[in-house]
Amino acid sequence: MRKVVVVTGGGAGVGRATAAEFARQGCDVGVIGRDLPRLKAAVSELQRLGAHACYAQADVADAQAVEAAAETIEAELGPIDIWVNNAMATIFAPVSAVTAEEFRRATEVTYLGTVHGTMTALKCMKRRGVGTIVNVGSALAYRSVPLQSAYCGAKSAIRGFTDSLRSELIHDRSDIRLSMVHLPAINTPQFTWALNKTGRRARPVPPIYAPEVAARAIVFAAFHPRREVWVGFPTVVAIMANRIAAGVADWYLAEAGYSSQLLHEVSPADAPANLFRPVPGDYGMRGRFTGSEHGKSGEMFFSAHKGVAIATLLILGAGVLWGCLGGRKLPSVRHSLSK
Repeated sequence: MRKVVVVTGGGAGVGRATAAEFARQGCDVGVIGRDLPRLKAAVSELQRLGAHACYAQADVADAQAVEAAAETIEAELGPIDIWVNNAMATIFAPVSAVTAEEFRRATEVTYLGTVHGTMTALKCMKRRGVGTIVNVGSALAYRSVPLQSAYCGAKSAIRGFTDSLRSELIHDRSDIRLSMVHLPAINTPQFTWALNKTGRRARPVPPIYAPEVAARAIVFAAFHPRREVWVGFPTVVAIMANRIAAGVADWYLAEAGYSSQLLHEVSPADAPANLFRPVPGDYGMRGRFTGSEHGKSGEMFFSAHKGVAIATLLILGAGVLWGCLGGRKLPSVRHSLSK
């Protein structure tokens, strides 16, 4: 039976790539977003991929609008099996340059948008007692960077919210599954249309990954029981480095966190900004960094093949031990006990 999937922020970027990947996997897909032309274009693309598809125009910061969107999609496609919370907004600026209203808006879209989507998904799924919710996170949920305080704070909040809800679902012995996918820098229109107050054009922190890499990870998490999925080696490094030496990371990012996110190009005064209203235009999955993309993530291979990962670690560990012993034969247990 075909699964019915909802993807918020499905009109462009990671959301659009994710909707397309679900369609390729034989799912029917409903997309939620603010920009009507992009939603219609996304649905046409999904239909060409063989999916039954529909859209619901809504701002995820509005809880009632999200509930209404779910009702529209269920009326068109049937009961929702999988819900992906992907919609986000960010601001490139130091804290001192961001207004309270801008902080509120970015938080409402990124964090509360995820909360609203999750609450709506739970309401739909509890009718049948089963379903899957995937919250799209970021390496920045673990290791914040300068110039994106609103986004980092919101992604950290999503992680806390998700962990809390997961324990509640376990307590209730619910069959509703919850997963979180943490992404590296992805080549999406985000870096073209995000509110930018730095005076320089923004860029993803290299290495940059293709939207399809994120999409495959999200679809994998939807169909396989994983608490979290880390995508891309930079995500692993950021999370582990913050656990081991957070203070060192603070100082490193104070130096490198600006140049790695900003190009030596002036940002036009009339550059688009989608924080409060959608930016019109023919934006799809990709941003302007297509020539710099990585199309695969080795970390995703090991997430998908746990047995291989464990075997590899055991082999590497045995190799290290052998090297430390200089290739000497290990003494037998009998020999050791006879001494």
